[in-house]
Amino acid sequence: MTNILYHNPRCSKSREAKALLDEKGVDYQTRLYLQEPLSQDELAQLITRLKEPLNALVRSKEAEYKAAGLNKDSDQAVIIAALVEYPKLLERPILATKKGVRIGRPPERILEIL
Repeated sequence: MTNILYHNPRCSKSREAKALLDEKGVDYQTRLYLQEPLSQDELAQLITRLKEPLNALVRSKEAEYKAAGLNKDSDQAVIIAALVEYPKLLERPILATKKGVRIGRPPERILEIL
């Protein structure tokens, strides 16, 4: 499996995570998820491998969160549908490796799965 960094270059934490991977010489591919949104299947696979509460994957302070009808009790199907419709809601950065998936908040957390 190729390491994949789900990245938004406008996000400082995402840029920090990318710089950290580059500094460590990690081989990875960058997925600009705002330009190439994840499908329902891709999101479901990511969620399955994520060892965090489902809500950690969603940016709850964005206006789209309310527009999507999300709340802290939203189930997986509702969250996936919202992330497909509003890719901006996906928390970033996210690193996926053969060892798992981590949200880089703080960015150093991605090192746990290298």
